[in-house]
Amino acid sequence: VFFFFFKQKTAYEMLRSLVGSEMCIRDSYNGGAIIGMIGKNCVALACDRRLGVQFQTIATNFQKVFQMQDDILLGLSGLGTDIQTFSAVMEYELNLYNLKENRKMKPNTFANLVSTTLYSKRFSPYFVSPIVAGLEKGQPVLTTYDSIGCLTKTEEFVVGGTAAETLYGIAEAFYRPNLNPDELGEIVAQILVSGCDRDILSGWGGVVYVLTEDGLSTKILKTKQT
Repeated sequence: VFFFFFKQKTAYEMLRSLVGSEMCIRDSYNGGAIIGMIGKNCVALACDRRLGVQFQTIATNFQKVFQMQDDILLGLSGLGTDIQTFSAVMEYELNLYNLKENRKMKPNTFANLVSTTLYSKRFSPYFVSPIVAGLEKGQPVLTTYDSIGCLTKTEEFVVGGTAAETLYGIAEAFYRPNLNPDELGEIVAQILVSGCDRDILSGWGGVVYVLTEDGLSTKILKTKQT
């Protein structure tokens, strides 16, 4: 009589293999760069404008940051089709909440809604890396997620896309606490341009959004067209 024993893979071992294949599809296929940073009573999101199929550029005006509400921004990096789908789903959920509750959703509530929406699709996830930025009672809110909705809040900055590694190092060098809106917008713009210059899958200009209590300001960046 022979007995055979098979070692069952742990959840951690399975997760590592899944994350590797997921990251390849989610970030590398269409490319992109996105960064969010907190200032004093303000928050900024910036993204590049390129949509590509690996090394082939398809469009140079692809939207990756969406104003969901006066005080909420949603930034998405990853698969281009899922960026459009997920932004439409979140707009639908937000409008439904506003109609049912007859009031606007708070940024922290929206951040949790993004998390539960991602988790509800955990068996066939959206290949996106969302960043939620907002202002709640004058205080900045900045959160990021993985593909199945694990929420991470930060008090400094977050990065995403194929340029994430270069953006992270540059952001660590440039970041300072209590930046005013003008300083925050300028620093985020410099970080984005520098990061895109070092990543072949992102670039073709950028857009910087700075959210304050007075409203939203937008700045278009021009970069090397390569």
